[in-house]
Amino acid sequence: MKKQFKKILVIKMRFHGDMLLTTPVISTLKQNYPDAEIDVLLYQDTIPILSENREIHALYGMKGKKTNWLSKACNFLSLLRKLRRNKYDLIVNLADQWMVSVLVRAIPAPVKISHDFAHRDSKFWRNSFTHLVVPHGEHVVLNNLSVLEPLEITQSKTHLTMSYSEQDWKNIDQRLLDLGVHSSYVVIQPTARQIFKCWDDEKFSEVIDALQARGYQVVLTSGPAKEDIDCIENIASHCQSKPIIELAGKTTFPELGALIAHAALFIGVDSAPMHIAAAVNTPIVCLFGATNNVFWRPWSDNVVQFWAGDYEPMPPREQLDRNKKYLSIIPASDVIKATEDMLPMNIRSMMARF
Repeated sequence: MKKQFKKILVIKMRFHGDMLLTTPVISTLKQNYPDAEIDVLLYQDTIPILSENREIHALYGMKGKKTNWLSKACNFLSLLRKLRRNKYDLIVNLADQWMVSVLVRAIPAPVKISHDFAHRDSKFWRNSFTHLVVPHGEHVVLNNLSVLEPLEITQSKTHLTMSYSEQDWKNIDQRLLDLGVHSSYVVIQPTARQIFKCWDDEKFSEVIDALQARGYQVVLTSGPAKEDIDCIENIASHCQSKPIIELAGKTTFPELGALIAHAALFIGVDSAPMHIAAAVNTPIVCLFGATNNVFWRPWSDNVVQFWAGDYEPMPPREQLDRNKKYLSIIPASDVIKATEDMLPMNIRSMMARF
């Protein structure tokens, strides 16, 4: 399909990390159609992670599950009116929600491509698009890019894009200075949306003690939810020397991107900040439990990845206990060894303490 497109709508409605993982699709479209305006339809809550991306013309937010039905209906109709006025000539759908087919049918566009999701095997879904592609690729980035096959694009961009402004870094840099962070620092994000993706607080404390004994300051980050802040405070309470916790839950996503981009190392679990670290080329130590550690691994070559399945068998997805910490089988000593391999001893920082 050799066409030139001027107005493109990309649809994806998942969590923050999922949105970051769609950026290679956006970059590939921008590379092949440089004059096109590319809009993105996503959940309102996830807009901040793409808010500074200059390849995106406009972001349209849909209200999520926690919103009452009347508010969701009004939001849906308002979005529909706006999107219809934009007169798109290409719609690229990566979302599997049923209402997407209704929305796409109501938006005029000569070309509408989508992944052919197995659980959306209905005539209504199939007839909502001009082209369907069975998703494929061993990693989610390649899987997302496969949707573009009908466009016969010969060159793809596979890098993630996490954008932040110069002011975002200035804000973070000043806060770090105010907190006494004067040398190389390590960012650790121990929290995730679900318990089965989390590691033991005490083991994070052991890793922090080992890093700080080697001269690195540790900055803990998290979301703003009470359970996240409680986790951060519990980890800090078990440390011999308290890490920096004042930024936890108090950064925007672009500021978090700037913070991670300037770190010597990122340590975390399977969550959006891990993908941010991959996007900004910061070295990564990450921990995976009972999830697909190949499909969702950090999209980076500078990674040490621990998978609980290398220590004991993990259950299939349908038998997953979402309240169990599968990562508990991973010993702190292995993670500490990985940090030692990735980071030299920070002599200057150690000397500055005396």
